Amino acid sequence: MSVNLSKGQGISLEKSDGGSLTAVRMGLGWRSAPRRGLFGRRTSEIDLDASAVLFAEKKPIDVVFFQHLTSDDGAVRHTGDNLVGGAGKGGDDEAILVDLARVPVHIDQIVFTVNSFTGQTFAEVQDAFCRLVDETTGEELARYTLTGGGDYTAQVMSKVHRVGGGWQMTAIGEPSVGRTFQDLVPAILPHL
Repeated sequence: MSVNLSKGQGISLEKSDGGSLTAVRMGLGWRSAPRRGLFGRRTSEIDLDASAVLFAEKKPIDVVFFQHLTSDDGAVRHTGDNLVGGAGKGGDDEAILVDLARVPVHIDQIVFTVNSFTGQTFAEVQDAFCRLVDETTGEELARYTLTGGGDYTAQVMSKVHRVGGGWQMTAIGEPSVGRTFQDLVPAILPHL
């Protein structure tokens, strides 16, 4: 059963049988919002990009994004860049796979961000979501919805972080401005 997360809400990534998840997928989906033009409604293509920044003791160590699809240790992998979106409420337009069992012990947090690479604001995006899926079973564990649009081009979506011997996901939902993950590092740091 999936949990709809609100800003700041966290969930444990333990299975109902007490075991821990071993692999998760952070999915991102969106659609371009229709705009009224001179000749009726039309949509423009919007290129949202999902990124994962790996931290050790609040220092960025590695990043996975459309130009670096696999972390240096191989534990985190981006499935590829989608330049136009389209899935919206359906499947993922971009996904980042995390093999939690392979994440090196010094990595204590993985922060997921979304950027509008083409520069449109989230007011121009519909049905944008970020979700966490148990990659072993395909079960959706949690979903964070971008609601209400806004005059910003990026969002620090969520983080997966170590708690004791396991992992937890926390929805962050912090709007920001930037076209790449590098632009978001100052917005990420207060959430570590």
